[in-house]
Amino acid sequence: MSPTKLEPAVALAELQESKPDRVTIVVLSGDFDRVMAAFIIATGAAAMGMQVTMFFTFWGLNVIRREGATSGAKDLLRRMFGLLNKGGAGRLPLSRFHFFGLGTGMMKKVMSRNRMPGIAELRETARDLGVQFIACTTTMGMMGVTKDTLIEGVDQLAGVSTYLAEARQGNVNLFI
Repeated sequence: MSPTKLEPAVALAELQESKPDRVTIVVLSGDFDRVMAAFIIATGAAAMGMQVTMFFTFWGLNVIRREGATSGAKDLLRRMFGLLNKGGAGRLPLSRFHFFGLGTGMMKKVMSRNRMPGIAELRETARDLGVQFIACTTTMGMMGVTKDTLIEGVDQLAGVSTYLAEARQGNVNLFI
């Protein structure tokens, strides 16, 4: 092989060695099954010793909102968002086959029978493993979500530039 063909491989190896093992996950969805996947990946990566940051935005903010928390906004439109979009990991619908809560209830029952942790337990495990939680301030403002409606343990309230700084350092970046 010529030396020029080895250069990209050497450069890639050097880049991989210089980058820390970091994972960033944008949690956009508020769907039960997608949030489960995000937390399973986050806890798995953290258990492997990787640094993990989860950035919660739009409907994903519901995962880190207190159970039943509504909007603290003063204007009517954002208050309506809050009434229709009560927070809490226990209120998340399935992305498919929700059937007014029947599908979600069946999924939770199957998980319980198979001793699988729920979202709240996975979220707590993630926190115990040092996963960093960031709530998107832009979405919070738009949807009338206030800091006092969030669960304990949210590390930061920040915007997209903070997420991008984290993602830039990561070698695994996911959007769920």
